[in-house]
Amino acid sequence: MKLFLDVWRQKDPTSEGRFVRYEANDVNAHMSFLEMLDVVNERLITAGEEPIAFDSDCREGICGTCGFLVNGVPHGPVRNATICQTHMRHFEDGQLLRLEPWRSVAFPVLRDLVVDKSALDRTVAAGGYITAPTGSAPEANGIPVAKTDADRSMEAAACIGCGACVAACPNGSAALFTGAKISHLGLLPQGQAERPLRVIAMTAQAQAEGFGHCTSIGECEAVCPARIKLEVIARMNRDFIGAMLGGRADLARLAVVPRGRAARFFGPAPKPGISY
Repeated sequence: MKLFLDVWRQKDPTSEGRFVRYEANDVNAHMSFLEMLDVVNERLITAGEEPIAFDSDCREGICGTCGFLVNGVPHGPVRNATICQTHMRHFEDGQLLRLEPWRSVAFPVLRDLVVDKSALDRTVAAGGYITAPTGSAPEANGIPVAKTDADRSMEAAACIGCGACVAACPNGSAALFTGAKISHLGLLPQGQAERPLRVIAMTAQAQAEGFGHCTSIGECEAVCPARIKLEVIARMNRDFIGAMLGGRADLARLAVVPRGRAARFFGPAPKPGISY
């Protein structure tokens, strides 16, 4: 196979970017997309040119590290798969592919196809956890959980945090990601104590990061490699309304995590200029 690649090249966050065309010759149909880029990069390095920068780690669709747009579609044309799980047999000989990074204000481009997705990490740090005593592992059957709730919790917990939902959303919303992280804890007994704090803190953080508002278009669900369903957004909205109507005075103490901090803080009222 022979493919033509229009790749977004950008030296650093402050530089202007542009598309550069490359030829990918002798592409094996059984290569993964990232293996094809590895071959292209080997040729660029041999020619003394800068290789194309892109993120990858496990290359098994588990870690959520990889990801970029292929002809405007997050992770490419294969439904419910990451780009590292996409093989070249899904493309035609001589096809032109346009590769560009996630498009989102909350995901600034670092270099070429690499974006900073730490906004997702800060959203989880805002409340995607439970407070539990440390020590030995508790008995698995010590707290009964209904089968339906356990299944839904596991489905929501499958989110790998790749950011495809944000890139696909016309509003740049992270509602599917945030809803999944809220739902998988909110469905379990262990997550009930901090349930109202969690939803307020995480939605406030997502807003502060610059993610847009969800209008339930459904593009996020269509490209999610973990097959997260839109119902997690509905559950998040229900929890949010319940928390706001619950009259919790301690919610006023919540302050979003400023960019650059590793964890959120609880305490005195935040300084002027910090959203909450």
